[in-house]
Amino acid sequence: MLEFMPLVLFAVICAVLMFGYPVALSLAGTALAFAGLGMGLEALGIDANFDGSFLSAFPNRLYGIMTNQTLLAVPLFVLMGVLLEKSKVAETLLDAMALLFGSLRGGLGISVTLVGMLLAASTGIVGATVVTMGLLSLPTMLKRGYSTSLATGTICATGTLGQIIPPSIALVLLGDVLSSAYQQAQLAMGIFSPKTVSVGDLFMGALVPGLVLVALYIGYVAAIAWLKPQAAPPADRQELMAELGHQGGLGTLLLKGLVPPILLIIAVLGSILGGFATPTEASAVGAFGALVLALAYRQLDFATLKEALRSTTHVTTMVFLILIGAALFSLVFRAYGGEELIHELFNNMPGGVVGATLVVMLVIFLLGFILDFIEITFVVVPIVGPILLAMGLDPVWLGIMIAINLQTSFLTPPFGFALFYLRGVAPESVPTSAIYRGVIPFIVLQLAMLVALAFFPGLATWLPEQF
Repeated sequence: MLEFMPLVLFAVICAVLMFGYPVALSLAGTALAFAGLGMGLEALGIDANFDGSFLSAFPNRLYGIMTNQTLLAVPLFVLMGVLLEKSKVAETLLDAMALLFGSLRGGLGISVTLVGMLLAASTGIVGATVVTMGLLSLPTMLKRGYSTSLATGTICATGTLGQIIPPSIALVLLGDVLSSAYQQAQLAMGIFSPKTVSVGDLFMGALVPGLVLVALYIGYVAAIAWLKPQAAPPADRQELMAELGHQGGLGTLLLKGLVPPILLIIAVLGSILGGFATPTEASAVGAFGALVLALAYRQLDFATLKEALRSTTHVTTMVFLILIGAALFSLVFRAYGGEELIHELFNNMPGGVVGATLVVMLVIFLLGFILDFIEITFVVVPIVGPILLAMGLDPVWLGIMIAINLQTSFLTPPFGFALFYLRGVAPESVPTSAIYRGVIPFIVLQLAMLVALAFFPGLATWLPEQF
C-alpha cells in the first residue's frame, strides 16, 4: 500500500479541492500533512519510501518562482484584459458584427463567435467575455427567436476561446510548466545541452488550431440555421439599428469597434511572431495599448484604473499562491517516489507512447469536470509532462493538446465555470438545463479538434517550425 502513496496523495488533493477549500492552501496543506506522515513513519522505523531531502529544495523553488521572467506576462496580460473590458470595446464590436451579419440566418450566432475570437485575442479572460456577451447578446438573440440552447451554448463556447487563442494566460502558465518539463525530460535522456520550448512557441502553435476551432463553431451555427431555420432566424437590420440606438453608419461603427482592437492584436501577436519581442515584453505593449484605448474611448478615470489594478493584483496573487502550493505538492510527490511510479506505469502501458498519451488526455478531460485549468496545469502537467516528453512527444504539440483539453473544463458540468458565469447573468426564463444542453455540441467540437490534432500534428507544429 505504501508504494502507492503518491497516488493516494493525488486522490486526497482532488477530494479536498472538491470540498471547495482554497486551492493554494489545499495543495500546500495536504502536501505538508503527507510529508509529516512520511517523516513520522520513517521515524518509527516503518519504510514509507519517503525521502525528506526533497523538501530542502523548496526555498530554491520559491526563489525560482519569484524571479521567473516568463511569469511577468501574467499580471500584464491580465491588466490588458481588464482595461479592455472596462473600455467597452466588446459592446462596440458586438454592435458592429450584429449589424454586419444579423440579417443572415444564424447571423447573430456568427457575430457572437467572431467577437469572441477577437476578444480572446485581445483580452484572453474567459469570465469577462462570457459575462459581457451574456449581458449584451443573449437578450437580443432570444428576442429574435433564437433557440435558447443554441444561444447559450454559442456564448459559453466562444467565451472559452480565450484559453487557446493567444495571448492566453493559460498558454503562458502551460508554457512555463512545459519548459521545465522539457528540460527535465532531456536531462533524463542524457542530453546536457537541452533545447527549450517557450511561451512564444505555444502561442504560434495555438494560432492555427484556435482559428480552426472558430471555423468549426461558425460551421455548426450555420448548419443549425440551415437545417432548423426557426432555431436561428435572421434579424431585420433596420430594427437592429433602432434597437442598438446607433446614429452613424455601419462603416463608422466598424471603424470604431473593429480597427482599435485589431491594431492592438497585431501589435502584441505581431511583435511575438515577428521575433521583435518576447511574450513578456509583448504583454507590456498590450497593457500600454489597452490603457491608450481606454483613454481614447473615454472610459478611464481614477476609479476605473484602481478597480483594474485591484482585479489584476487579485488574479496574480491567486496564480502565484497556487504555483507555490503546487511546487510543494510536486516535491512531496517526488519524495514518495511518484515520478518513478508514473514512469513505470507509462512504460508498462499497452500501446506505448500512444496509450500513455491517450490515458493522460482522458484523465485531464475527466479532471476538468471537477478541477480548474490552473489546478490541472500546476498539479498534473508537471507529473506527466517530463515522462511523456522523454517518450519522444513534441512539446508544442503536447502543449496545444493539453490546452484544448483544458478548454473543455470550462464547459463540462457540473463545475464548468463558463456555465456559472452565464447562469449568473442570464434571464430567469432561461433554464439551467438549456445552458447545459447548449454546450454539449461545442464540447464535441472541441474533442473533434483534439482528434484532428492527434492525426494531423502539423496543425500545431507547422507555424513554430517556420520561425
